[in-house]
Amino acid sequence: MKKSMGAKTMPMPAPVWVVGTYDAGGRANVMTASWVGICCSKPPCIAISLRKATYSYGNIVARQAFTISVPSARYIKEADYIGIASGRNVNKFVKTGLTAVASKLVDAPYVEEFPVVMECKVLHTLEIGLHTQFIGEILDIKIEESLLTPQDSPDVEKLGLFVLLEGYRGIGAYLGEAFSIGKDI
Repeated sequence: MKKSMGAKTMPMPAPVWVVGTYDAGGRANVMTASWVGICCSKPPCIAISLRKATYSYGNIVARQAFTISVPSARYIKEADYIGIASGRNVNKFVKTGLTAVASKLVDAPYVEEFPVVMECKVLHTLEIGLHTQFIGEILDIKIEESLLTPQDSPDVEKLGLFVLLEGYRGIGAYLGEAFSIGKDI
């Protein structure tokens, strides 16, 4: 029997990704976001949902661009801090010791130390309620070469990714080939 949990947000699991923006003064800023997901394949797009109260919200509206940097578990403390502190009050790059890199494709920075980066320009903005969803076209994805398979796919085990689910959890073992293991049903 399933227990009713009521109407609430309960993604299982949620990604731990870092949104990069520049503020009005050109200072690099990052925030941790879990309300993120791929939303279109052509053009390749990702959706992020932010509250207007966040510092990054105004930065995205002004610059019409953002990056997504995907941290490895090696940087779990820094990713957590980035989600705790506000860019209004502290330079998160200075405080964490992470390196801001200016994207050559969009008006936003990314985190050099994180293994995966997506550079995005805003295509659409949708007011939903407390959150605003920004649809960003992914102009490029950068992945640390040493973390790729021989077929140039991300090696999930080497990436060391983690998710949010009642605390942080690592990504588990390989279970089977997608779009293949169910063919014999």
